[in-house]
Amino acid sequence: MSYSIYLLRFVEGEVVALDIEQFRQATAPYVVEGTQEEGFSQLRAEDGGEADLYHAFHGEEGMSCVTATHFARGAMSGVLARLAAALGASVVPQDGEPLILHEDDRRHLPADLQGRASVIVPTAEAFEAVINGT
Repeated sequence: MSYSIYLLRFVEGEVVALDIEQFRQATAPYVVEGTQEEGFSQLRAEDGGEADLYHAFHGEEGMSCVTATHFARGAMSGVLARLAAALGASVVPQDGEPLILHEDDRRHLPADLQGRASVIVPTAEAFEAVINGT
């Protein structure tokens, strides 16, 4: 079964471009297949856990979203949490409440997400606890 999370950066309630160079730097040590230009990367963490990343580009606007699917728990959770931190992104699970890394980020979320967001630290343990509902 596939589960997806979305990494999105919000400013004043709107989705804005993610930093492509930060994306490259954060994912480069883990890429085993795919390229940024293809819009797909498969990552592998040090414990062997993998994730599929889809990164959407919209012309000159840049990369608007990173979607992670088929991701393993464990070290890959830490990779995804650190990627969100590097991008200054919120983590929006497909069926859960948004996760923000700093309380100041709440004011930038769309109004309907602001009250539902939880603040987490960008660690594997915190990421997994929220994703697993514990």
